[in-house]
Amino acid sequence: MTNIGFIGLGNMGGPMAANLVKAGHNVIGFDLSEAALTAFKNIGGTKASSAIEAVENADIVVTMLPAAKHVEAVYCGENGLIQASKKGTLFLDSSTIDVETSRKVAKVAAKAGRLMMDTPVSGGVAAATAGTLTFMCGGSDDAFKKGKEVLDVVGGNIIHAGASGAGQAAKICNNMMLGIQMISVCEAFAMADALGLDRQKLFEISSAASGQCWSLTTYCPVPGPIPTTPANNDYEPGFAAAMMLKDLRLAADAAKAVGVNNVIGQKAKELYEAMNDAGMDGKDFSGYFEFMTKKQN
Repeated sequence: MTNIGFIGLGNMGGPMAANLVKAGHNVIGFDLSEAALTAFKNIGGTKASSAIEAVENADIVVTMLPAAKHVEAVYCGENGLIQASKKGTLFLDSSTIDVETSRKVAKVAAKAGRLMMDTPVSGGVAAATAGTLTFMCGGSDDAFKKGKEVLDVVGGNIIHAGASGAGQAAKICNNMMLGIQMISVCEAFAMADALGLDRQKLFEISSAASGQCWSLTTYCPVPGPIPTTPANNDYEPGFAAAMMLKDLRLAADAAKAVGVNNVIGQKAKELYEAMNDAGMDGKDFSGYFEFMTKKQN
């Protein structure tokens, strides 16, 4: 049994923490939402009164926070997690943030005698609940070795991408591909509808042809072909459009910083900005199909 502090018990963090509790770990959690804390307590977790209390006696701390400013403030601010924790504590930050901030916080942790990895995830709420998330890990070999046993409980694929920041780099690149691919699949189904091609037939053909991709075969954006996708539940989010836009903005900023020409990534960002501006930011990102077809009609 490992003493684990868990900060951020929302749509992703809540199921992750629950799986750690089920595996027999002593998990002390904190969230600003009282409802999230109550739900966590109801599944056997220990509710902390503050983030500081959650980490004081922890061997490993997992954070799942909204943005870089929150990560930096929670870790490095006055009375931050790094100073409140024991020496030798391992921090696993599963937030999706920019590479520069991730590396900056890791340096502060190292200077204070703590280990840290950036461990952003892929898979959405369904994978968080099932314990099959993909973790993209950036940090030292020692940090990866210490953290993998815990990450194996909540993930199906635990990949050491490289040094600090490499996990965030992998997440940003991956989600830029995902956003682009989802738009292409949505546009293909809209074109199929206009041409009179049955959606199920397009799904069957492209799933076995060169158009095959995760956005088609696992997360199909139209109702019917895969009954369990958000498209069959009024696009209730497994991964909200607002979160996809956040990641595409991170990708755009990263590309600009390193001088990479990501024209299609930029266009995908603009299209999701339009979807969010239309009030669909709370819909699943696959709801781009609904957005584009309503806009055309």
